[in-house]
Amino acid sequence: QSLLVESGGGSVQPGGSLRLSCTTSDPTFQLNVYSVTWFRQAPGKDREGVGTITPMDTSGETKTTYVDSVKGRFTISRDTSWKMVHLQMDRLTPEDTGVYYCAARYGVPDLREAWMQYWGEGTLVSVSS
Repeated sequence: QSLLVESGGGSVQPGGSLRLSCTTSDPTFQLNVYSVTWFRQAPGKDREGVGTITPMDTSGETKTTYVDSVKGRFTISRDTSWKMVHLQMDRLTPEDTGVYYCAARYGVPDLREAWMQYWGEGTLVSVSS
């Protein structure tokens, strides 16, 4: 069983929205102190990182980064009370179709797969009319 668990995938029409969530299967795992990256893998393509979020700092702030293809449409946020990370996806296009994964690493956030320590098994997002 993977340490991280994604949920919220489904089918949506172009222009629609979905919110994915990432949490942990181990209640003792402190997801709040890990940087989290969302990845996706489109059919026939390599997995790519789409955005990252840092742990919350002492002032309660987080920092996010996004790849250009999702910037302005996707938003990553934390719910520290529930040890969850969300990926809000708006104005979806068929090119956003794929399996979405969350991954975590202790330290500076990164978009590269090789730097991740923990993974989920993914949730499928399908955008079509």
